[in-house]
Amino acid sequence: MARILYIGNNLSKKSKYNSTMATLSSLLMNEGFTVTCSSSKSNKILRLFAMCIAVISNRNKVDFVLIDTFSTTNFYYALITSQLARLFSLKYIPILHGGNLPSRLDKSIYFSKLIFNNSFKNVSPSNYLKDEFKLRGFNTDYIPNGILIKDYEYKKRSELKATILWVRAFDKTYNPLLAIKALALVKLHYNDVKLCMVGPDKDGSLSEVKALAKQLNLTKNTIFTGVLPKEQWHAISKEYAIFLNTTNIDNMPVSIIEAMALGLPIVSTNAGGLPYLIDNNVDGVLVPVNNDKEMANAIIKLIQNPTKGVELSLNARKKSESFDLDNVKQQWLTILT
Repeated sequence: MARILYIGNNLSKKSKYNSTMATLSSLLMNEGFTVTCSSSKSNKILRLFAMCIAVISNRNKVDFVLIDTFSTTNFYYALITSQLARLFSLKYIPILHGGNLPSRLDKSIYFSKLIFNNSFKNVSPSNYLKDEFKLRGFNTDYIPNGILIKDYEYKKRSELKATILWVRAFDKTYNPLLAIKALALVKLHYNDVKLCMVGPDKDGSLSEVKALAKQLNLTKNTIFTGVLPKEQWHAISKEYAIFLNTTNIDNMPVSIIEAMALGLPIVSTNAGGLPYLIDNNVDGVLVPVNNDKEMANAIIKLIQNPTKGVELSLNARKKSESFDLDNVKQQWLTILT
């Protein structure tokens, strides 16, 4: 089996957040691949240095280099490590993450060509980024992020209470303030509405969210758990009726696929790749970005019409089954063997 060096933010143990890097590495190792991951350094400069050292020291030991590729600072990790891989004639595969990558392609045309025109393959976990990359002349394969569907217990919610679950990092990109603003409007109809927000504080947004909740007299209506292991938030999800996604920019969040598998009716913004993942009013509800009124109205309509919620939930569960890791595994095996 192939030997693989995986370049990305290998911070799962420190953050307690089960990343796609951790999931894919485990999947490949279970299939007999040798996988070396870099880097687990928290400091960005040290992380980049460790990534470069990993490419250099493994240049004669690996067959492929997988590179998690994002649109912000981490874009330059991909640029530098991919060119090192080229220097040593290593086959490298950028794995595309982040709904803002199309903007990065347009801003950094030369660097983008260096990375994506010289790769062995470009792999996108969403058809959204696949289409955006192809529009700009970069051949791209689609392999979705996967989940182990047997680990997800489906719960049919015949009655939808005013209980809302939000799972994401507290980051301005994911617009957690929108959840509080929508909650305030829902509370006008359901005074005992409850919102549980699960996730780490990434950029200081958590304090802003808590301050807004206090300002709007929503302290008793909100719960902040911090980051939770997957198993814990899955257990908590049984107490909630609706899953909320508030992002301004997005690609193909695994948390949405997980919510589908768990039977939570979804209300989400229509940012980036989300319309590729959610069929509006078929297996979820899409609303405009940063629109608290539309988001609150969508939540209220679901609470008032639980039959529609069940319909969305059943369709979503069926869709989530197509993301089972057994299907994803075969697609990776095709590329790597």
